[in-house]
Amino acid sequence: MGHNDAPTLTAMLAAAEDASPVDAVEAVTRELGRALHARSVSFLIADLGGRALVRLAHIPFDPSGVSAGGARDGDDGAGSRRRGDDVATLVPFDGGPQEQALRMQAVKVRADAGTWTVWAPVTERGEAVGLLELVLPEEPDRRDLAEISRIAHVLGFVVIANRRHTDLFEWGQRTTPFNLSAEIQRRLLPAAFTCEAGAFTLSGWLEPAASIGGDTFDYSLARHLLHFSVTDAMGHGVASALTATLGVSSLRNSRRRGHDLIAQADAANAAVAEHAGTKSTFVTAVLGRLDLPTGACELVNAGHLPPLLVRDGAVHPVQLPRNFPLGMVAGATFSAGTVTLVPGDRLVILTDGMRERRAARLDLDAELRAVTALHPREAARTLADAVLRVAGPTLADDATLLIVDWYGGHGRPRRSIGGADPARASAALPD
Repeated sequence: MGHNDAPTLTAMLAAAEDASPVDAVEAVTRELGRALHARSVSFLIADLGGRALVRLAHIPFDPSGVSAGGARDGDDGAGSRRRGDDVATLVPFDGGPQEQALRMQAVKVRADAGTWTVWAPVTERGEAVGLLELVLPEEPDRRDLAEISRIAHVLGFVVIANRRHTDLFEWGQRTTPFNLSAEIQRRLLPAAFTCEAGAFTLSGWLEPAASIGGDTFDYSLARHLLHFSVTDAMGHGVASALTATLGVSSLRNSRRRGHDLIAQADAANAAVAEHAGTKSTFVTAVLGRLDLPTGACELVNAGHLPPLLVRDGAVHPVQLPRNFPLGMVAGATFSAGTVTLVPGDRLVILTDGMRERRAARLDLDAELRAVTALHPREAARTLADAVLRVAGPTLADDATLLIVDWYGGHGRPRRSIGGADPARASAALPD
């Protein structure tokens, strides 16, 4: 493979912009496949369930480097869905090179019958968007793999930019259909579940119940502050999703207006109390504001489970002033507490779906200790899997958690490769 053959960033962006948003990823991967003389190029997007990939684009090439089939060629057999001309093929995680590449955030290569398959993570700030898969006629060297990793990183931005204009990517990720309450809940979650920054890494996860339970998590990074929240609206179905919408929208509105944490709680309490309709409708919540230069984390607990601090291998509940849930008592006042994080700390905020009913059989402290070495992205999904083992396969209530790993050193840049900091990545799965 010639090092000078790789497409330039300008050529890739031009291909993406010239194509329709539906075809942008295919245009970029086709450009890449031609330049690298690939036998085929595929883009696999991360499934919303977090336990599989979905092949959305598969472009084969003939030996001369010409695209040999339709851009959406793929397996229409078991595990495939079709919508018009689009095919989405489920590729479950099985511990193989695809899962390992995402988990370790590292390029993986496998030789097979005279060809070499390369899997490169498509990642942005630690958010695993998916995988770029290439089948090459020659063995790639270290420089080739570095270039493929760079192009995969660019592909992540192409996906993020173009998904604003089409439902294609969202459709591909939804391996299970959403009902109305799930649709509302999905819109309340942040666009990216993971964020790596110099001083911290954050990742959230929501394991939905059969009837949506009104859970949400949210975060926003300011110049010197990290805002975050975990909320749980009372009830199930559309009613709880609408109550959650009141709470989350109010919190976002007051946060964006520059209000402090107490003012955010006051505004959300008033919004839910005024508009939800009954005194039995409320939202429990933990609201947080982390001062990035100092590690001082201000927290408001509104009728919620206490946050958990994992420090030096031990799990401690964070003691905070007790407050009413948001919307339970109109005009209620709120008090905050503060915990100062030190490098190596992990802060975990969860909803009662992780603790109550059948989930109570889970030794959560032991599970938290067992995942301390994992990136928050894998730690969150491992904990969700643990809850499903004891309380599944269908949960009675949403199970949600938000994990913040604290490193300190605000202002220090990340050391990223292809969209992820390899020093923070999870280790390989055991054979």
